[in-house]
Amino acid sequence: MATFQKRGKTWQYTISRYTNGKYDPIRKGGFRTKGEAKVVADDIEYKLSKGLRIHNEPIPLAKHFEDWFTLYKTDLTTQTLNHYKDTLRYIEEYFADKAIQNITRNDYQEFLNVYGEKYSKEVMLKVNGHIKAAAEHAMEDEIIRINFANRVKVTGKPAKNKKEKHLEFDESELLYDALFERLKSGLSYYAVLLLLVSGIRFEELVGLTRNDFDFDNNSINVEKTWGYKKSMPKGFGPTKNDQSERIIGIDPKVMKEFKKLFMQMPDNIQRLVFFSPSSKYKCLSNNAVNKSLKKTLDDLNIKNIITAHGLRHTHASALIYKKASIIYVSERLGHSSPDITYRRYAHVMKELRIEDEAIAVNIY
Repeated sequence: MATFQKRGKTWQYTISRYTNGKYDPIRKGGFRTKGEAKVVADDIEYKLSKGLRIHNEPIPLAKHFEDWFTLYKTDLTTQTLNHYKDTLRYIEEYFADKAIQNITRNDYQEFLNVYGEKYSKEVMLKVNGHIKAAAEHAMEDEIIRINFANRVKVTGKPAKNKKEKHLEFDESELLYDALFERLKSGLSYYAVLLLLVSGIRFEELVGLTRNDFDFDNNSINVEKTWGYKKSMPKGFGPTKNDQSERIIGIDPKVMKEFKKLFMQMPDNIQRLVFFSPSSKYKCLSNNAVNKSLKKTLDDLNIKNIITAHGLRHTHASALIYKKASIIYVSERLGHSSPDITYRRYAHVMKELRIEDEAIAVNIY
């Protein structure tokens, strides 16, 4: 039988219990009303009567979260693992040693609001997803009664203007033509060209081997990455997600140039296409590719200077401009779902809405 005591401005419950013949009461305070204390006490008494587990010892949210992702998220890429570590850092900064059992939905919403003023909504959606999954696990283990991360509002700073991240279609055409004339100037121009016509990620590009090129079917097999910077594991690594393992068709004109390149260029033990023996990471650097890209754009008098990653956005935007379906674009880019593709390139589709409207009003 539970009893209730008012201690200052809050209420405490005490549940009588004997463990191994010794009096071992369960107490907890800090409730605003007697009714709140009674709800929790009733739940514990019910569990005791059914022989269910009772987690009365406070567990810091930070500890639970770290234990959870360390145990269950063992197959993450270094980049994704760093996202979880960032979430852990935010938890430690804001909640310190606060127990997961003592966190209310209001407490958690305040946390989201505070960090939503610092980071983009895209980042905060990831943070909320991480914490919500960890809290769900705690609920299934009967550490908490409800998932405080359910039915909350995720806020965040507006994303940067995505128009600055890709070339306009006519600019990409000029770049495409100019690159063929510059291939003799170095391997970095081959990299720029392949990034433009494939939309693959940079780590996927430098992870390509000669065996990944199918000249009969004009396609490349994207199934691995290569660590090209300090934050990545050395050598070959997995793709970002399962959907990133894919075979994509490549412009025959581009494939012809790579076939000639393979005949002229010495091979290496890993068979890397973009091998660089003088590089610390044994591959063409992101910086070298960016320099070649910038020089070409400058020479073409294109003011919209982008990076190698911007070529991925350029490729996707060009596909959408040419009326490729979102599902196809998503599969080609290796996104985990078409929803990501839609959110990332909604601005391009809005620009095409006028054309779609003209089609609709003249459909018959």
